Amino acid sequence: MLSSVIFMNYLVLLICILVSVAFVTLLERKILGFIQIRYGPNKVGYMGIMQPFSDAIKLFTKEQTIPTVSNFLAYYFSPVFSLFLSLLIWIVLPYEMGLMSSFDLSILFFFCCLSFGVYSTMIAGWSSNCKYSLLGSLRAVAQTISYEVSLALILLSYMILIGGFNLNLFIEYQFNIWFIFLSLPLSLVWFSSVLAETNRTPFDFAEGESELVSGFNTEYSSGGFALIFMAEYASILFMSVFFVIIFLGGSMISFFFFLKSVFISFGFVWVRGTLPRLRYDKLMYLAWKSFLPVSINYLIFFCGLKVFVFSKFLF
Repeated sequence: MLSSVIFMNYLVLLICILVSVAFVTLLERKILGFIQIRYGPNKVGYMGIMQPFSDAIKLFTKEQTIPTVSNFLAYYFSPVFSLFLSLLIWIVLPYEMGLMSSFDLSILFFFCCLSFGVYSTMIAGWSSNCKYSLLGSLRAVAQTISYEVSLALILLSYMILIGGFNLNLFIEYQFNIWFIFLSLPLSLVWFSSVLAETNRTPFDFAEGESELVSGFNTEYSSGGFALIFMAEYASILFMSVFFVIIFLGGSMISFFFFLKSVFISFGFVWVRGTLPRLRYDKLMYLAWKSFLPVSINYLIFFCGLKVFVFSKFLF
């Protein structure tokens, strides 16, 4: 009985995520329209509010083109696997009601899902049997390693500070003060690394249209293309909520929590409308020579802080 209730709740969650993805695309196009002083979507429905649904119908009813020399099964299932991971990762969040409210190893599960995301990109580029797709996927996989090291070290710092892998501990520890005030540079490093992780401007080299003709997904069209970008926007939403839990605290059943999440999602779009795409080697330089030293220094600082606090209690 309990398992069926959890399953139904998770099904409702998936539907809510997919509807949110549709409206995040609309939000992004509206904001970019304001930033670039032009009209965004404004024709379909009242003020363009039905535009995401018309786009979805258009994409999923278009003819599916499959390259004749592609590895069909891998080519076909890569976008599905990508979306599956983007939706599966949502179970780590501490919902406090309905779903599992306490996932003791949630951060480890988060890293597992994050690491698996590389495979969908790699296989999508390789299975297309197109040199442009393959080059795009190789480039994406190479860059992924650079910032995921920093992401892991940042979370490791906080795991040492709170003494556990459970995201509920982040909410408890930030009852009086948010972690963003304790470590503002670390939050900025995390946000920049997450921009790269979700393939967003200025780090969208995995699908840099101007250089790579869309990179690893060059050969995808209609439904496959839609699934890849649904996965990307679901990841943006998840990372916004995850950022709030780690750095801005608050319970997930409060309205203010979701307001903060929307603001972080707005930050993703704001950065896209403001900054140009970096050069590929600049991201590598930034990740290995700037983000990594900052992450390691904060890790050592938090280790020292924990030892100092324990020594004060013991002696």
